[in-house]
Amino acid sequence: MKYKTCGEETNISGMSFYNCDNIKLLKETPDNYYSLCIVDPPFGTGKSIMNITATPKERKNKRIKKREEKDWDVAPTKEYFDELFRVSQNQIIWGANYYDHLKGSRGWIFWDKKYENTFNFSAGELAYTSFDKPLKKVNVSNRKMPYMSFDNIHPTQKPVALYKWLLKNYAKEGDKILDTHMGSGSIAIACHYMGFDLTACELDKEYYDQAMERITNQTRQETLI
Repeated sequence: MKYKTCGEETNISGMSFYNCDNIKLLKETPDNYYSLCIVDPPFGTGKSIMNITATPKERKNKRIKKREEKDWDVAPTKEYFDELFRVSQNQIIWGANYYDHLKGSRGWIFWDKKYENTFNFSAGELAYTSFDKPLKKVNVSNRKMPYMSFDNIHPTQKPVALYKWLLKNYAKEGDKILDTHMGSGSIAIACHYMGFDLTACELDKEYYDQAMERITNQTRQETLI
């Protein structure tokens, strides 16, 4: 599907990416167009995030990162969730325990981040799903902790392995996948290697450009490193 008013578009490995406001993308989408949305919106804690940025050369040489404060941690509105449920047949929504606009579900997911001996980061994260399944636990290490890894593009970057687990357990062949908060692009790398059709958008131009670079580099490889 082509979006007319959704800003810059990039196509990589058969996937479509937009640098735009997700509400614009959602409002142009027909009812139930996507089989599954997998999203990771801001929690809305009201805290500013110290964004970590670095040029490719700086990342390669492990240089000290530049830091810039970004006040993007604003929770989605009811309008966003209404539109998300309208355009998708099923949903997986990270951080859903922070939101007030979701339907009831028994099919939650707990991600065990495998952090050890730290009180500065959450030991896990919860995701709402629309699937009528028992609560599931996924054990995927998040060793590259936010704010601390030279490889991180986004402060809340999730591992590609986590998205591969979600697709394996909740998506089926031929599904169209939607992500309205692309961030670092981890979901795109997982979709590429697992053969899923993905549409994703990211409002922040800096994150968008860095994600495009990362996705382009990763999808040129035959296997994940």
